[in-house]
Amino acid sequence: MCGIVAAVSGRNIVPILVQGLQRLEYRGYDSCGVAVHAASLNGGTGGLQRARSTARVSELMAQIQTDHVEGGTGIAHTRWATHGAPAVHNAHPHFSHGKGDASQPGRVALVHNGIIENHDELRAALQAKGYVFSSQTDTEVIAHLVDSLYNGDVFEAVKAAVLQLHGAYAIAVFHKDEPQRVVGARAGSPLILGVGQGETFLASDAMALAGVTDKIVYLEEGDVVDIQLGKYAVQDRQHQPVSREVKTVQAHSGAADLGPYRHYMQKEIFEQPRAIADTLEGVEGITPELFGQSAHSVFKAIDNVLILACGTSYYSGCVAKYWIEAIAKLPCQVEIASEYRYRDSVPNPRTLVVTITQSGETADTLAALRHAQGLGLKHTLTICNVATSAMVRECELAYVTRAGTEIGVASTKAFTTQLAGLFLLTLALAQVKGHLSAEAETLHIKDMRHLPAALQAVLALEPQLIAWSQDFASKENALFLGRGTHYPIALEGALKLKEITYIHAEAYAAGELKHGPLALVTSAMPVVTVAPNDSLLEKLKSNMQEVRARGGVLYVLADGDTKIENSEGVNVIRMPEHYGVLSPILHVVPLQLLAYHTACARGTDVDKPRNLAKSVTVE
Repeated sequence: MCGIVAAVSGRNIVPILVQGLQRLEYRGYDSCGVAVHAASLNGGTGGLQRARSTARVSELMAQIQTDHVEGGTGIAHTRWATHGAPAVHNAHPHFSHGKGDASQPGRVALVHNGIIENHDELRAALQAKGYVFSSQTDTEVIAHLVDSLYNGDVFEAVKAAVLQLHGAYAIAVFHKDEPQRVVGARAGSPLILGVGQGETFLASDAMALAGVTDKIVYLEEGDVVDIQLGKYAVQDRQHQPVSREVKTVQAHSGAADLGPYRHYMQKEIFEQPRAIADTLEGVEGITPELFGQSAHSVFKAIDNVLILACGTSYYSGCVAKYWIEAIAKLPCQVEIASEYRYRDSVPNPRTLVVTITQSGETADTLAALRHAQGLGLKHTLTICNVATSAMVRECELAYVTRAGTEIGVASTKAFTTQLAGLFLLTLALAQVKGHLSAEAETLHIKDMRHLPAALQAVLALEPQLIAWSQDFASKENALFLGRGTHYPIALEGALKLKEITYIHAEAYAAGELKHGPLALVTSAMPVVTVAPNDSLLEKLKSNMQEVRARGGVLYVLADGDTKIENSEGVNVIRMPEHYGVLSPILHVVPLQLLAYHTACARGTDVDKPRNLAKSVTVE
């Protein structure tokens, strides 16, 4: 989602700001911009300069060079539209020109991630004071508010301004009268501080500063930070000076080499064997301590599990529900995080709250976690891909997957590594509850170690899925069917197709066909069916016959021993082997490849699909 990079330096910082934006492109955006203080470099003169674009960051760089935008103090932003359409006048950074004529030189420059919920009231109050608005954004409200409170010290103005803001924000601000100073603040949206050699940075993600500095301070909720040339100061939500730990973080650049692949999504699909192997590295046996030193006592104390997640992570939680109830014998509930916090629920203090998130900064999931904690649910655990994220810091226990940086907006390797982590959690819970024999543990560990090789065999099916994609490219609707643990896999397959091809796709538990969706089935509606050789296979075959009887065309991912054959209207791809309880990890990969190659055939922007963002840091 929206990205922030800011800096105070003795050199021209614009190339670093633009490079930072390029490293944040994977988060998704529809406009971008940079603002600098021209007088901040080598004692120069001049005021605020700005370049904004609704094109890609590379085009913004060309505009910057044409306009000779340079300075030692600057802020930059990639915007994912919330308030106001994707347009240059809505792009960040926003300026406040003071009261009256907006054509006057800028006085305050500001970038913002998040959503200000009381922006309408603030806008009306500022308009009454004479401020003129040139955008539809909630962000411009903050810029004018800071200007209205400025009395010679931008740090004090920002501290006063944030007291009036309701909602989520991470901001970076500078003022024309203080050329070597940027102020940041955060509440509900991530913001980090980077400590360099004689220069200081702010960013929404450590990746933005990869190669610039590895000394990172993770600002906490309510912090306000004052960065100047070679120094910084932090105050907490009570505006008391605080010291935050400086950590060494090895962030990897988002501009990773594509190698032989056309897109990052394709590369990340093919990285899944390595990602699974890395996620399982060091796991020699099942022990609760894989999740933290206190995990054994926590697992002993709980009698049910509540999973909170969004999007693809929610579907991984839905698979885990089957595992946890079948293997660990614990009741498990899976909730969409954005819904959970807005309904009345019945809290059980013996609940283990499990959050699942790729970034660890997903706003809805963080808010749901805090809501659960507020209800007295103190036992919390996260499955997360970022060890330094807010989610890992705020949960009692954690298992950090090792998917590596995922740049494509449509999640692939993050999903399968989440499933690996959730299966380990299932086994650890089962062990503590006395439902995992030594023999079963040995067999499960053996199967997990074989996953990378099994995934390689699945990836070899790519040519057959390319052939399927040619059929799908001309379609505008599709159905996905699955049963048991493979129903969430059907949901995930439909989501992938929607996200990157813009084909309307829906998934159903196959037994639900006759309760409504069968009305949609025609020869123009492809029906993708996930068909492992499990206890529900014969039921699934009956559902497939229901499709064929209505003239529907089936595309079946079948285990080799299912006796499902290619025939008129039935297209079959055989999976290399049956993988038992871990089968969902294998069956999702062909669905990823189908979506990817269909998107390529349709000519869509695979890695940056329209209207979507990678890290969803707003509600």
